[in-house]
Amino acid sequence: MYQIVRKEGLAPSIWLMEVRAPLVARRPKPGQFAIFRLHETGERFPLTIAKQDARAGTITIVFQEVGKSTHELASLEAGQTIADVVGPLGVPSEIRNFGEVACLGGGVGIAFIYPEIAALHGAGNRVTSILGARSNSLLFFVEEISAVSAEVHITTDDGSRGRKGVVTAILKELIDSGRRFDRVVAAGPVVMMRAVAELTRPYKIPTIVSLDPVMVDGTGMCGACRVTVGGKRKFACVDGPNFDAHQVDFDELVMRKQGFADMERRAFHECLALEKARAEGLVGSK
Repeated sequence: MYQIVRKEGLAPSIWLMEVRAPLVARRPKPGQFAIFRLHETGERFPLTIAKQDARAGTITIVFQEVGKSTHELASLEAGQTIADVVGPLGVPSEIRNFGEVACLGGGVGIAFIYPEIAALHGAGNRVTSILGARSNSLLFFVEEISAVSAEVHITTDDGSRGRKGVVTAILKELIDSGRRFDRVVAAGPVVMMRAVAELTRPYKIPTIVSLDPVMVDGTGMCGACRVTVGGKRKFACVDGPNFDAHQVDFDELVMRKQGFADMERRAFHECLALEKARAEGLVGSK
């Protein structure tokens, strides 16, 4: 069993948890993730390792409460335990001195990209970070990312902080102003990553996207994260999660991700209905 050491609400429906998992915390690298299973009958689901403390034996995860399993995880408190945590898994991000790097994080993708920003900064890159969210209340890790970035730009859909609009608008302005980027890295919603890929393609800027949002099982066995990259079949969990954005078939990816949406919503609503029935004493606690 893996104990939750700390729980913190970063934004509405976005949670940070520090979990004691000594073996997992020994040597995770940027881009890697862990598989969680909350209880004996729970599903397996992956979460990116945002931070780790090898001495304390803990890993830090950030997740958004969007489905049944993340809702159940959000209901746990510090001191409670998780049945299984397996990792680190996935191919680590390529970290070296590329020169000028732009890192874009959208929504909970900010948590995915934070360890990569820190590592790229540590490798000597000049990092420009562009963070986006629907509103100011949904932004997090801004101070942490500012500490390891040469500059930080913020966009919000409603204009409540930074520039009103999307992250790609900032990136295009910077490129059009003459800024030369040697690499672009993006993590966030699939539609955002596709937009970044299409923006950088004509400029021939090497661009990497993190396909964490399409993973389910995390071992390649379920096949849910199949993606076509450069005309070849890949699995985001074992071959990625990072891929050359200009080689990803985003049309297929969007279609595959939408294929699970109805089942995810149904499971979530059934979970909420069961919780309500238990609270009203209509069913037992088991």
